[in-house]
This record gives sequence, structure tokens and C-alpha cells, in this order.
Amino acid sequence: MIKAFAEKLRAGWDRARREAGTQKVPIIFTAHSVPERTIADGDPYESQAKETASLVAREAALTPADWVFAFQSQGMSGGAWLGPRVEDTIRSLKERGHRGVFLQPIGFLCDHVEVLYDIDIGFKQFAQNEDMRLWRAESLNDSPLLAAALADITRSRLSQSLVATK
Repeated sequence: MIKAFAEKLRAGWDRARREAGTQKVPIIFTAHSVPERTIADGDPYESQAKETASLVAREAALTPADWVFAFQSQGMSGGAWLGPRVEDTIRSLKERGHRGVFLQPIGFLCDHVEVLYDIDIGFKQFAQNEDMRLWRAESLNDSPLLAAALADITRSRLSQSLVATK
């Protein structure tokens, strides 16, 4: 999965950098936010999401200066949700002089509402309103690397199951 995300990131980020010309295009890794109370109750989601971003960044040979992490799709259920929000991160990068950003949604494997609407419509419009450009990595969808990883996991679990039943 890490290799599949890195493959999509490199292809999309290379395209974004070519289109941006001489301007640097920072990467924002994103995952769906959850209420802070979830993490306070011991859920490892936040650390796992950030670890995934770090592993993808390393696989794609990024430097720490190339990327940041933000959460998206915060709910309205009351109480605080994990941040920083993507919108706040876009503004922060703008304040540092960037004119564009590249989103790598590592919390989502395939195209669905948090990608096709939240990113492709909502965040893109937000970036335009901030006088910035936004690109994103393609979702994994039918990635051969992802399919191979899932097949490996399935084979491994089946083998373990067969050994356990003998």
C-alpha cells in the first residue's frame, strides 16, 4: 500500500511541479478527521495516519520540508475534531509564499465523496479563492501494487488459517 501511494504521489507531484514552473509545490497528506475524544479514549488512528504519511514520504524520497499533514472532512457532531484542517493548512502555506499545493489523501484508497467532492470541488474552490492552485494524487482505485498487496495479505491469512485448523 505504501509503495502504491508513493507511486501515485510521485506521478502527480511531478506533473504539478512541471505545471507550477519555478514555484515550489508543497504536499499536504490528508486523512479523515475524527473527534478528539476518540483519540483520548486510546484509538491509535491519529498516530497511524501520520505514520502512513511518513512511510509514504520516505518511499517517495521526500524531505521533511516537502510535506505537511492535515485532517479533512471534520464533522458537525459537536466537540473538537483532529486538526489542523486542510483549509487552515492551505492558508498557512499561502502565508509562507506558496502559490499552489498538492494533496495526497492517504486516508482513502479509492475515489468517493471525501475525494471527489471534498478535495476535487471543495478544497480546489477554497484554494482558488485564496489565489492558489491545487492538485491531488490519483486514488489507488485499481492500482496493481495495491491489488498485489491485498492478494499477499489474503494468501498469508489463508495459510495461517489452514495451519491453525490442522
